[in-house]
Amino acid sequence: MKGMNDLLRQAQVMQSKLTKMQEELGERTVEACSGGGMVRVLCNGRQEIQSIHMEKEAVNPDDIEMLEDLTLTAVNEALRQARSMMEQEMNALTGGLKLPGMF
Repeated sequence: MKGMNDLLRQAQVMQSKLTKMQEELGERTVEACSGGGMVRVLCNGRQEIQSIHMEKEAVNPDDIEMLEDLTLTAVNEALRQARSMMEQEMNALTGGLKLPGMF
């Protein structure tokens, strides 16, 4: 039973570290831009979009599709960066061990 108790203790320590990492990632942000900085998106480590900024020049009522494309590109890049940041932190925490359901 000693081995089982050690395993449970290690699992509790890992859970505590994961919770702390998730809290810290929620406070960290990444920024992605498109159109040479015409559209900027700020995203946190929980993959929540925090803000979207558009330069006036990006808003052309005659070309809404361009603004939509620029926004979509910046949002997708911000989310990709946030996922990458989370994966890097997770790999550092678990030593590269892939835990199901974590990312």
